[in-house]
Amino acid sequence: MVLQRIDPLAFRAAPWPPAGGRPTLVCIHGAGGDHTLWDAQVDGLSAEFNVVAVDLPGHGASGGAALDSVSGYARALADFLGDLAPPAPVVCGLSLGGAVALELLLAGGLPLAGGVLVGTGARLRVHASIFETLASDFEGFVKGLPGVGASPSTDPQCLAAVAAAARACGPRVTAGDFRACDRFDVMGRLPAIQCPVLVITAADDRLTPPKYGAYLAAHIAGARLVSIPEAGHLLPVERPEAFNGAVRDFLRGLPVVAPR
Repeated sequence: MVLQRIDPLAFRAAPWPPAGGRPTLVCIHGAGGDHTLWDAQVDGLSAEFNVVAVDLPGHGASGGAALDSVSGYARALADFLGDLAPPAPVVCGLSLGGAVALELLLAGGLPLAGGVLVGTGARLRVHASIFETLASDFEGFVKGLPGVGASPSTDPQCLAAVAAAARACGPRVTAGDFRACDRFDVMGRLPAIQCPVLVITAADDRLTPPKYGAYLAAHIAGARLVSIPEAGHLLPVERPEAFNGAVRDFLRGLPVVAPR
């Protein structure tokens, strides 16, 4: 698998370079993750759309230091998108990545064509026990990801790449990501979002229950809400066909992009 780089960030993209006349789905992973969370989306959607799956600073193959604020990550992604200049970018994020996508949608200054908010919320409080486990038993945290992050219906084997990414990030980076989530709160700002938004929730998500997504959809004008059954917090990996179908329908409904 070949990764591209716009320093300091590394990313996987298909097609490369991005093709004109089609939306570009820019995928942002969650806490303690990397671009491999989105492999099924790069593989499954790139015949029709541009798909870019990025490693946040200090994660995966990206350089720079990992951060502990959503706004800091959003600035790094804004710089990345400014340099990449893809046609009709649609920011798509899971959990922490969804918070970063929300910040980008709210910040203005980028020609965003839309957003896809996955298993995330306008406020993301983190239970103290997660920080305690990260500090005292990080390997236990990694091994527990299938039980906490996935549906009981999900085969734990499909989460191997998620666990590998978390293990590679390590406890310090992962804890910083969760601190960023814990400090995040844009509940009062959602009505300012004006572009098309798809909110995707998972019926078995215990980390960001479906009510989080319902709140987003109720407070973002015109937002579309899709719930995926038999999926947990890691739904792009757990139910890629259903997830890709929802995203495909949304992207097809965006205004046609003029070729570059």
